[in-house]
Amino acid sequence: MKIAFTAGTSGLIGMQLLHQLLKNKEFDYVLSVGRRKLALKHANLIQLEGNMSELEFWDWQNQINSQSLGGEYQALVSAIESGKAEIFGFCSLGTTIKNAGSKEAFYAVDHDLVLTFAKWVKKLGGSKFLSVSSMGADPKSGIFYNQVKGKTEEDLKELDFAQLSIVRPSILLGNRSEFRLGEQVASILMRPLVWLRLLKNFRPIYDHQVAKAMVYISLNPQNQQVKVYLSGDLQDLSKK
Repeated sequence: MKIAFTAGTSGLIGMQLLHQLLKNKEFDYVLSVGRRKLALKHANLIQLEGNMSELEFWDWQNQINSQSLGGEYQALVSAIESGKAEIFGFCSLGTTIKNAGSKEAFYAVDHDLVLTFAKWVKKLGGSKFLSVSSMGADPKSGIFYNQVKGKTEEDLKELDFAQLSIVRPSILLGNRSEFRLGEQVASILMRPLVWLRLLKNFRPIYDHQVAKAMVYISLNPQNQQVKVYLSGDLQDLSKK
């Protein structure tokens, strides 16, 4: 039984990732973990909600079983508890300093919540974890955003997953629910690079390309424990 646990599904990449996972027949169940449920129904989708900073204390078994009137999810819970399920973690959690309200609040989401989710997936028996980072991620960067992303990557490596995949997309193209002026301007200025097929690691990339690449990566074994995928890699893998 293959089970995908996802966090950040209300975001640009997260929503595309959720759709890609649900239509992929390799996964028996997709469990979306977040502070609130999405207005989305699917036979293989189970949504868990609560305060994610307290994720380790969630009664996830009861949350799952309470959503099945006939007890059809008991086998799923049993497979997770017994270690008989193959568990994948997909994380696209992230915010902006503007939306978070402060650097501290931003760090609490883009670092702390990501690590909390990753540790929880590992505790449940997860062997593969895929996390969305950012182009320019570097724990020694003078740019706070890039510094946090780099620190998060380094701390994820310490969790010792059998397979950790870090994806670093460039500027994202897609239908955001929120307006980000900087990204809008940058995407307009750099869009010709997409048309001309230049500078693969720097030109904008579509949200669905990142999502498709992540699903492909998760289902295809890699020959190293930790691997970083740049934006150009993601564009190529999204075509497979």
